[in-house]
Amino acid sequence: MGCAQKSDLTEKIYIIKRRLKAFAHSLVYYACRIFPVDDQKIVMWTFEGGGGYGCSPKYVAEEILKRNREGRTAYKIVWLVNDTKKAFPAEIEKVEDTLWNRAYHLSTAGTWIGNSRTFYGTRKRKGQRYIQTWHATICIKPIGKYRGDLFPRMAYIVSEQDSRLIDQVLSGSTWCDHMYRDGLLYEGEIVKTGTPRCDVLFNQREERYRQMRSEYGLPEDIRILLYAPTFRGGSQNKDRTVNAEEATVDFTGTVRALEERFGGTWCVFLRLHPQLSAKKEKLRTGQTSERLIDVSERPDMNEIIAASDAFLTDYSSAIFEANMIGIPGFIYADDLQEYIAERGDLFFDMYKLPFPVALNNEELLGNIRGFDEERYKRSTEAFLKEVGMFEDGRASERVVDLISE
Repeated sequence: MGCAQKSDLTEKIYIIKRRLKAFAHSLVYYACRIFPVDDQKIVMWTFEGGGGYGCSPKYVAEEILKRNREGRTAYKIVWLVNDTKKAFPAEIEKVEDTLWNRAYHLSTAGTWIGNSRTFYGTRKRKGQRYIQTWHATICIKPIGKYRGDLFPRMAYIVSEQDSRLIDQVLSGSTWCDHMYRDGLLYEGEIVKTGTPRCDVLFNQREERYRQMRSEYGLPEDIRILLYAPTFRGGSQNKDRTVNAEEATVDFTGTVRALEERFGGTWCVFLRLHPQLSAKKEKLRTGQTSERLIDVSERPDMNEIIAASDAFLTDYSSAIFEANMIGIPGFIYADDLQEYIAERGDLFFDMYKLPFPVALNNEELLGNIRGFDEERYKRSTEAFLKEVGMFEDGRASERVVDLISE
């Protein structure tokens, strides 16, 4: 038997096992239907329970809690989380994301709000509403059908099943309106509310700017480069793994180049993907510096973006969120061809984006030192117009209005 045949057989066996497990899980959901649905109950989650109080569900929750305190609404929020030690507002009930907890709370809630897929085998009852916020706006790396032959069959099955449950997907651009069809394998309603997690960028930048420096004992005038690499791994062909590789960015040289180009004193905030931080993995840097601060345990990426002065990534979609409020963005993709071979063709030609692209440290430092602010501003305006971005800082309000309807 050839290698390809063995691989196909392994995948088929894996899919059968996952389907049997999903069927067993679905029975628990059906058992929980003896309990009534509470229309005032809202269940939320981020990154399959691996995230904390962050991303778009957080900002929807903030708006709900605000209205509850004002007496305008009386919703009860339950949050599914793998680590119940994570911090949440007192008004939110934290629940460990086990099968029975998940099945009970999802089966008895009027509304579900998540930024990632539900677990395979989840069942929804008639009259319940599932709002999918997703965890990316404009994307660099391909998702769903855009991965072509590199999209694993199991991932397709899980995505397809979850999308059948979704009632509404939130969008912040006309680009997302179109991309979500094949990206999420979704044919239902797409609502132009904007992206709730982007609200903080428009409404709380000054507040977060001060807060972040105070929390980490930094001078008020220090400038922050947020480095947020994406993760590797996550295959659905076998037991899922998420890998933290060694960072090759020259952080000392990067800080020096930032200070030469922009002035002031700089430091680097390192923020890993939530699926890495949930596994307590660390990015190996081989470098020690008091200017390099790991903020990966913070559950909310966008409050860190709001506090930053520049953004560096390889393929994270968060760079577009920094870009929409004018923060200088830089791409460091030293494994570009390997990443494309593993993930699939990127959504955009990297060199046609507003961000200077570097394939090695020498190019990165040169891009920082030669950063053209006026050119960046012009290319940003053209790009945001091209993708039809309509974020305005009021997405959370619109989502809660949507729930209340």
